[in-house]
Amino acid sequence: MSLFQIRLIFVVAAVADVLFGLGFLVAGPAIFQWAGISAPNHWGPIQFSSLMLAIFGLMFAAVAFDPIGQRNLIRYGLLLKLSFCGLVAYYWMTSEVPMLLRICAIGDAILYVLFLVSYLKLGKRNSA
Repeated sequence: MSLFQIRLIFVVAAVADVLFGLGFLVAGPAIFQWAGISAPNHWGPIQFSSLMLAIFGLMFAAVAFDPIGQRNLIRYGLLLKLSFCGLVAYYWMTSEVPMLLRICAIGDAILYVLFLVSYLKLGKRNSA
């Protein structure tokens, strides 16, 4: 995997997470209704999660700009993707999960693998 490919992966992750984060922040109720997800009794936790997602998107942009120098941040991206995918997988196996969350989890699982490969590749590049 080339440095260009690693940068591209993190640009895609940055754009996706910023757009999803801001989208849910601004239009959470409409997205929930469109996806057939019951509205929460309070939007605060959704809005906070949305802002956190956008912040992670900014972090991915930092990695895209300087993958070698910001390699340490990839670990936090791996934890984010693993957390979301793990929760969706758990509820998918034990109860119901809205289709929107399944699709997002599959996308994040793909990004998890790409992040892991990038992290390992950048580690080899530093040790060589």
